[in-house]
Parts: sequence; structure tokens; C-alpha cells
Amino acid sequence: MARFFLFLAVITAPLALSGCLVRTAVGVAAETVEGAVEITGAAVDAAIPDGDKKDKKKHRD
Repeated sequence: MARFFLFLAVITAPLALSGCLVRTAVGVAAETVEGAVEITGAAVDAAIPDGDKKDKKKHRD
């Protein structure tokens, strides 16, 4: 009887934990993409002047 419950636990544990593994993998992938987008945006902002200083000068006058 104890062997049956052990067998049942061994069979059901991977099935129950597979959802956790998928959720973790998706979360890591999402954070990686988000970080890449932020870095790309910062690089574009640094490379292309956006004219904020000109806009501020126009509003002061």
C-alpha cells in the first residue's frame, strides 16, 4: 500500500510542477525582452537628439 502512494506521488509530482516550470520560463523570457527593449530605447535616445532643449527655449520666450 505504501508503495502505491509513493508511486502515485512520483507520477503526479512532475505533472504538478511542470506548470511552475513553464511559468518561470515565460517570466524569464519576458524580463529578458523587456530589458533588451529598454537598452535599445536608451541607445536610440542617446544617438538621436530629440530637441527637448529647443522646445524648452521656445516656451520660455
